[in-house]
Amino acid sequence: MADIATFAAGCFWGVEAAFRKIDGVTETAVGYTGGSAAEPTYKDVCSGRTGHAEAVQVTYDPAKVSYADLLALFWASHDPTTRDRQGPDVGSQYRSMIFFHSPEQEAAARASIAAEEESGRQRGQIVTEIVPAATFHMAEDYHQQYFEKRRGKLFGLF
Repeated sequence: MADIATFAAGCFWGVEAAFRKIDGVTETAVGYTGGSAAEPTYKDVCSGRTGHAEAVQVTYDPAKVSYADLLALFWASHDPTTRDRQGPDVGSQYRSMIFFHSPEQEAAARASIAAEEESGRQRGQIVTEIVPAATFHMAEDYHQQYFEKRRGKLFGLF
């Protein structure tokens, strides 16, 4: 039986690509969550007025990959010490968040953030929010598996 995990770690394109490489991840989707608009679009979310974050919803087989393993990738895939930005991307839609789907995920996320803070791997205070999962709105089709769809164009093959 599959479980779902949801993470926001900046621009969803690269984060989704990282999770898709993990054995045991059966599906990924990029979208918007944590905001107030009923049917947000990319343009709406980029305006900063909806409160949504760009996020990745990960469907995974817990017999093959643990939630702790997904959390480890989450920490490694972005800078959780910068508020409302990742690299050149600036805005509240790029904030660092873990959306938990169960009390077990919440406990694991809180333990993970404590361990990450203790590890000294981060160069500043972690600002990642841990909140209950909210409605996940799928992003427009052209955002789904963006790097896979654009691979040839990105590397000059087309």
